[in-house]
Amino acid sequence: MRPVTEPDIRSSFVNCTKGEAKRLAVPRDLAGRPWDDLDFLGWRDPAAPERAYLVAEQGDGFVGVALRRATPPAGQARRSMCSLCLTTHTGDGVSLMTARKAGRGGQHGNSVGAYLCADLACSLYLRDRLDAGFGSRLHESLALPEKIGRTTANLAAFLAKVTSA
Repeated sequence: MRPVTEPDIRSSFVNCTKGEAKRLAVPRDLAGRPWDDLDFLGWRDPAAPERAYLVAEQGDGFVGVALRRATPPAGQARRSMCSLCLTTHTGDGVSLMTARKAGRGGQHGNSVGAYLCADLACSLYLRDRLDAGFGSRLHESLALPEKIGRTTANLAAFLAKVTSA
């Protein structure tokens, strides 16, 4: 992913108002991000753990999506898989994230959801830069470029659902 700036981030959101985009918490460490290892920028709001954000390249620009993290049921030990990068996590390492649809659909309360890595660090798990624990990556015969292609295709499909009418 090419580096993204705060103005790029704020202007990229498709499923929130300009005022909401202006007020959202943008990561302060953008200059230190490993851009060459990222397929998209994802982060959670440190002041509001149920809020998360995702910004991806699309064409010559960026598309941003505001997400809501569902609160997982307490006390349930489970193993779940991220629908983007196919990393498995135990506990609350994967969360149901919902995004209000863009445009009229979102204004009418429509949303779409996906099970995603709770920290939105899919790119780093995929490249073994982060470890999600024992057995977090299933053995695959695919090479890294193919895994990256699959992840970006899964992301594009999710973003298409958010932006479709």
